[in-house]
Amino acid sequence: MPEGTVRGVLPCPLRLLPGDDLRGALVAFLRNSPHQAAFVAAGIGSLSRIALRRAGSAHAESREAAYELLTLSGTLAADGAHLHATVADTQGTVSGGHVGAGCIVRTTAEVLVLALPDTVFARVADPATGFRELAITAKRDR
Repeated sequence: MPEGTVRGVLPCPLRLLPGDDLRGALVAFLRNSPHQAAFVAAGIGSLSRIALRRAGSAHAESREAAYELLTLSGTLAADGAHLHATVADTQGTVSGGHVGAGCIVRTTAEVLVLALPDTVFARVADPATGFRELAITAKRDR
């Protein structure tokens, strides 16, 4: 099997509760599981506060109001997450960006996490981009 090929996927549906921090809860889920790599395939729900970092911006912008979580996707590693979301406000205006700490669940968030039991994700410095980027390796049997 070629390096980086995923051999198995374990679906893990989650329901986050009012007051949960979206990003924090997903990172905690992975850290408390036996897995070292996962994708967030889908997420919907509602948020009472958003913290989204727009493209090219150094910091997340926070806003407090009622929002619908329209989409959520990304990767989860033991040393961090890379998540993107789109949200809509009460007028239906849609915005999105990188999910930062402080996106707070209002009533619910229903998230499908796909754990990769045979894979390890890590964030490593990439001199080409200047950012910590995803490194994918096969999990070694012990």
